[in-house]
Formats: sequence, C-alpha cells, structure tokens
Amino acid sequence: MPIICKPFVFVRHGETPLNRDKLIGGRSDVPLTEEGEWQAQEAGALLSRYRWSGIAVSPLLRARQTAELALPDAPYAVFDGLRERDWGDLELRPWSELTPYEETPPGGESWEAFCTRVVDALNAILTQYERPLVVAHSGVFRVLRRYALGTPYGARIGNVEPMWVSPGQSANEWRILPLEEADEC
Repeated sequence: MPIICKPFVFVRHGETPLNRDKLIGGRSDVPLTEEGEWQAQEAGALLSRYRWSGIAVSPLLRARQTAELALPDAPYAVFDGLRERDWGDLELRPWSELTPYEETPPGGESWEAFCTRVVDALNAILTQYERPLVVAHSGVFRVLRRYALGTPYGARIGNVEPMWVSPGQSANEWRILPLEEADEC
C-alpha cells in the first residue's frame, strides 16, 4: 500500500537507556535519559520555527516525552500505529542479535505486519493534517526508508534528528533529507 503523497517531518525520539546501551527496545516503554531530554529541548529550537498542522506521536513514553520537551506548548495526537516494532524474544537483547528486518523475530511482529501498521498510521495522519510533524522510532523510519530507497537498511537515524520527507517527481518516489537542508518547508 502506498503512502499518501504529502510532505511531512519525521523525528526519532531522544536517547533512552536502551539505545544508549545498544539494546533492542521495540515495545519496551522506557523514558528518555538526561541526554535524551536535552536532545529534545535542543531540537525544539529548530522545530518551533515551523507551523505544524498537527503533531502525531507514538504512544510510547520516549516519543511522548520528546514531543513534550521539544514543543512544550503544542498539543499532539497519539497514533498507536506509530509504535516501534515488537521484537518479541529479542527485546532487551544486544543490537548484535537483531535478525534481518524481513525475518519475523521469535514471538515478535513480522516485517510486513509492521510496515502495514506504520503505513496505515501515516496515511491516517496525512489524511488528517496538511503538513504534520511525526515523532516516533527508528523502526518507523526504516519503513519510510523502504518506501524512499527500496530498502530498510542503512545507517540508524540519529536521536531527535528532524528529517523532511516529501514525494518526488514521479509516483512512488520519495525524498528524505535533514530538515535544515530542505528548502521547501
């Protein structure tokens, strides 16, 4: 299923104890570290320069805290479909034990089910808002990368690194670049 062709900004949550320690933390609901709180507040300086038609946030604490610290006076809507992937038995294990994305982890969510859930949530957001800010997780960004580049593989997106996601010139073509480099905003 394609993503509705509208631009938006994606931000991964701030640092948590799990990603600081390179542990798999999909469905684990952990708070930000002090560093993560600082990252979110710092990103607020950039994010507050823009007028958002809506702010869509994962229900997990780390994403909600990031939105609240980055844009403290802005209301946001929680979208369950933006949750990170459920890694099942691999939760809290080292990143080195991650299986390829296309494989279903033991007791976890399949890649296709995860992609479908994320795309459904993004389409609901893009139907509701003209130019939203989406605050979620690195797995959600990998789904975006799959649509933009044809693969979920590549460098992990940094914590609280705003990315401009926009449709390209042709159908099913997407561009992803740092918000500060986007001249279309």
